[in-house]
Amino acid sequence: FYSFGQRKIVNIPDLPGYVTLKCDFHLHTVFSDGNVWPTVRVGEAYRDGLDAIAITDHIEYTPKKDFIPVDHNAAWKIAENTARDYNLILVHGAEITRSMPPGHFNALFIQDASLLEVDSVMDAFAAAIKQGAFLQWNHPGWKSQQPDGIPRMYEIHHRLLKNKWLHGIEFFNHTEYYPLVMTFCRQYNLAVIANSDMHGVISEEYKGHTNRPMTLVFAKARTHDALKEAMFAGRTLAYFNDMIAGKEEFAKPYFYQCISVGKPYYENEKSIFFEVSNNSDIPFYLVNGVPEAPQAINLAANSVTRVAVSKKVTSPLTYNVKNVITGEEEVLKIELKY
Repeated sequence: FYSFGQRKIVNIPDLPGYVTLKCDFHLHTVFSDGNVWPTVRVGEAYRDGLDAIAITDHIEYTPKKDFIPVDHNAAWKIAENTARDYNLILVHGAEITRSMPPGHFNALFIQDASLLEVDSVMDAFAAAIKQGAFLQWNHPGWKSQQPDGIPRMYEIHHRLLKNKWLHGIEFFNHTEYYPLVMTFCRQYNLAVIANSDMHGVISEEYKGHTNRPMTLVFAKARTHDALKEAMFAGRTLAYFNDMIAGKEEFAKPYFYQCISVGKPYYENEKSIFFEVSNNSDIPFYLVNGVPEAPQAINLAANSVTRVAVSKKVTSPLTYNVKNVITGEEEVLKIELKY
């Protein structure tokens, strides 16, 4: 018998009818240009409180081939048993690595990554789709490929959309994010994704950040197949550095699962006092309050905040949640009912 290291509890609620799976679908190992052995990725994810990861080594870029034999399924084969021991869902993946257009794509939920090693990029996508892959467009505004940092859809991306071969786009990648991705995801009904794209040791990378980037997936169960179903259905939110990004249909119920508003506990001739509990790891920054109410309220993570409102307030208490992004230039709008 042996025991595992300490696992962090990521305090994030479920949506009614779903379990929230915390996932990182973009990780590299020594089998492409990463610096760690595949089982290290499993241990890191376990300690960080994740439920699922995908190791997505590059197909076309294997700079360590003089030292490590090229086997596009090696990381999967090496990590599979360890993931099972750690009760972590391991998604079989690979990164199709091309210049722009179309850029880099992760093929997730595949069976054999070696079949993606073909000359034509459309043939690589077809080989992935034939295996039932979820195709995710990685870092579309990466400055090495888009010097101005602005994602663009090219003809080949529209071809992927027409074929129904594109399923999600990274909003957060490593420490960057791309506001325009929200427009693409809404327009074409794609999943909003957050991944670390980690090459080195993850604990060294996110010092000073509250968490590593992760995709929150609302699945019907904590299983590989339920995760896959939820991804294709687009039931995701992107989470990084105290920010949430995603479609309002998930962001709004998610916010209301995180907070609860207590009944007023005291009133005087001028004001009504009540408390708002935030039962999650994510602080919420409420701004643009109505007249006679606090203009801004910070609901710190895992805490209770007292609020005093003038009795002159007639309209509902509405706020914009500054750190919950629902569109390219939009944030979540909510009501506090007391």
